[in-house]
Amino acid sequence: MKRMTLSKLAQAAGVGVATVDRVLNDRGGVSPAMTKKVLEAARAAGLNRILPEEHRQPWQIEVILSGNDSFFFQQLAQDFQQLADALGYRRLRLQRTFIAENAPEKLAAHILASSRRMDALMVFAHEHPAIYQALRDCKARSVPVITLVSDLPESERLLHVGINQLQAGRTAGLMMGSMLARAGEVLMVSGRVDYRAHRQRIDGFRDVLQQRFPHLRLREVLAGQEERARISRLLEKALVESPDIVGIYNTGLGNSEISQALARHRRERAVVYITHELYATTRRLLQQRILTLTLDQNTQRHAQLALNLLLQQLEKGGDFSTYEDGRVDFMLYTQENVD
Repeated sequence: MKRMTLSKLAQAAGVGVATVDRVLNDRGGVSPAMTKKVLEAARAAGLNRILPEEHRQPWQIEVILSGNDSFFFQQLAQDFQQLADALGYRRLRLQRTFIAENAPEKLAAHILASSRRMDALMVFAHEHPAIYQALRDCKARSVPVITLVSDLPESERLLHVGINQLQAGRTAGLMMGSMLARAGEVLMVSGRVDYRAHRQRIDGFRDVLQQRFPHLRLREVLAGQEERARISRLLEKALVESPDIVGIYNTGLGNSEISQALARHRRERAVVYITHELYATTRRLLQQRILTLTLDQNTQRHAQLALNLLLQQLEKGGDFSTYEDGRVDFMLYTQENVD
C-alpha cells in the first residue's frame, strides 16, 4: 500500500491538512464530529501508527447566580471558573450567568432555554412556581440541575450543595444570646424572603433567641431585599425609634450600610453585630471590633463539590442524598481568628 500522507488523509476525510494534524497529534481544538471523521478515515486507510482515542464532546455546563453585587456570588463565580480552567476545555465548557434577584420569571425562562443547549445546570434560585416548572422541564430533558446555597427540596433538582442554613441561623442566635447578658432589642436584617436560605436563617435565629434568651426582644424583621438604599433607610428608622438595640443580625447583603448606620449613631461598638461571609468588608469590621462574628460559607468548597458531583452524575450516574453528598460546613470568624 502506498504511504498515506496527511494530504491524502485530509482528502479522504474531507477536511483540511491542519485539522488532520491536530487530530492525529492530539492537539485538541477540533469538534468531536470532525475528530471522528478523521479517525475513521485513518483506520480505513490502515494508517500504521497509534491513533488517539476519539474525544467526546466536552460537557456544556452553566452556573446561574445572583446578579447582585455581593462578594459571595462574585467570588463563587471566580472559583467555578478557576476549577473549570484547571479541568480543561476538553472535559467541560463552563458558562457563568448572572440574573437579578428580583426577576424570577426571567430566571425561569433562562433555565428553560439553557436546558435545550446545556448538558447540566447549577442554579441559585427563588421558590417560585415558574422556577419549579422550569426544573421539571429540565428533568424531562434529562438535564441534571444542582441547586446552590438556597435549596428547593420539592423541585426536580438532582441535589443541593450548600450549608445547612437553618443551622447557621440557630448558631448565630446562640452566639448572639450568649454574648448579651443585658436586656434589650435585637434587629434582624433579611435578604429576599423568596429565597429559602434567608427564611431559614431568620427562622433558626428567631427560634433560639425566643426559646433560650427571653431577656432579648426581637423587633420585626427588616426586609432589606438585598437593596442597599432600602437597608440604610430601614436601619436609620429603627435606630432612631429604638435606643435600646443591643444586637443586629444580618442574613445577606448590606454590611457596609449597617456599619455606616451604627457609626452615624455612635453605636458601632455598643451592639453585638453578626453577619455572613468573610471578605474585605467583614474582615475590616472584625479588625475594628465593629463586627462581632461572621459565618462563612466557603465559596471554594461550594464550587469544588458542586462541580465534582455534577461531573460524577454526567459520567457515571448515581443517586445522591441532599444534605450528605452536597453538604458544605460553615466556619465562624471573630477578630481572634481572622487574618
